[in-house]
Amino acid sequence: MEQTLGIEPLADKLRAFGWSAQEEDGHDHKALVRLLSAVPWEVGKPSVLIAHTIKGKGVSFMEGKVEWHYRSPNAAQLAQALAELGGNDA
Repeated sequence: MEQTLGIEPLADKLRAFGWSAQEEDGHDHKALVRLLSAVPWEVGKPSVLIAHTIKGKGVSFMEGKVEWHYRSPNAAQLAQALAELGGNDA
């Protein structure tokens, strides 16, 4: 996102407006469940979770590539992606 629109430090900006902001690895599902199970983090404040993720994580031809933010895989690419992620065939 920073290549398109610099918004950092986002958590600090949200805190300045009265939000309770937490940041976490968006690929760590256990950590996300733990954090979201504890909402609200501060009484009387809205909670926001900033999940840091890598676009296309785990798929060789997608990982870190901006175009996969808006592009859909064709059937062969979907099958490859699912295989790389350990999923079923499309």
